[in-house]
Amino acid sequence: MIALLQRVHHANVTVSGKLIASIEEGLLVFIGIEKNDTVEQATHLLKRLLAYRIFSDENDKMNLSVKDIDGGLLLVPQFTLAANTNKGLRPSFTSAASPDDGKILFEYLCNNAKQLHHTVSTGLFGADMQVSLTNNGPVTFWLQSPPEKQG
Repeated sequence: MIALLQRVHHANVTVSGKLIASIEEGLLVFIGIEKNDTVEQATHLLKRLLAYRIFSDENDKMNLSVKDIDGGLLLVPQFTLAANTNKGLRPSFTSAASPDDGKILFEYLCNNAKQLHHTVSTGLFGADMQVSLTNNGPVTFWLQSPPEKQG
């Protein structure tokens, strides 16, 4: 499972011109789900997202988490994060989870996030979304819990 985190001043998601999600200061997190990803990986990744210290403290050091600053968390599904771009000029999505499996794990992640953090918004799985943000820094990190090996 992959998470691309962006520290933001604010971010929102629209679908068909309608605002469906919005946060102020916090984390915009694009979520990529790979084949063989599990609920255990989703749980582990969520704990890391909520505790990852990328907000500045009083000494301007990255020592505070989104929970510490009482910030928003915007989770957006993005299957293209699971693309293999090592060969050619067209990405391959063979490592991405199926839409059904991806939706189940994304919804699991979102439901658990809402139980652990009070300000959680989400994108819409499978939708053509427009994401707007003002990146704070810019600060962007890639977190990954590799999928379980089969066989």
